[in-house]
Amino acid sequence: MDKVEIPKKAIYRLSLYQRCLSKLHENGKETVSSSALAGAAGVKPAQLRKDLTYFGQFGTRGLGYSVTELRDAIREALGREQLQPVIMVGAGNLGVALLRYRGFEKEGFEVVAAFDAVPEAVVSRGISVPVYGQGEVTRFIRENDVRLAILCVPGGVAQEAANELVGAGVQGILNFSPTLLQVPDAVTVNNVDLALELENLSYFVSHGE
Repeated sequence: MDKVEIPKKAIYRLSLYQRCLSKLHENGKETVSSSALAGAAGVKPAQLRKDLTYFGQFGTRGLGYSVTELRDAIREALGREQLQPVIMVGAGNLGVALLRYRGFEKEGFEVVAAFDAVPEAVVSRGISVPVYGQGEVTRFIRENDVRLAILCVPGGVAQEAANELVGAGVQGILNFSPTLLQVPDAVTVNNVDLALELENLSYFVSHGE
């Protein structure tokens, strides 16, 4: 299948569909209706059908979608037919917790290496992923054709670390640092600000009915 150009706003929804389909497959389901899949993903059926037009015609009227066929089509279109290599930069408490998370591979990603200013301290915490010094980042990215990185460094060094990642060829950064990164238009940054999310939750809790 040729890669299709998918609008950025649809990527997140497609990922949700793929995850729902994987769960259906694990439960032995062979087909699913558009309304059932849309409900599981939290979207309207019309939105689901519009998103799936990126892959051509899917589904049979009265029978629904083939779970395996649609799951594989979305996975391939999103570039997940093989595990995508990801690196972790900054392996403090949060970084180590993420390195121990086993859900990445299930979703098509493999953390292949971590980098930290004190790599021996990270290794001593029982991390199985290879851990290297900060100075090895550029070499590793270029030698292993890595395009995705998770950034968990302190805010004061986040932009410098991001500059190095971008310069080495990284095209997508999941940013856990409290800094809004400045990157070229061709690079995508998704920010995860845990304190901000808690602040938002606190507002809705305190202003609830």
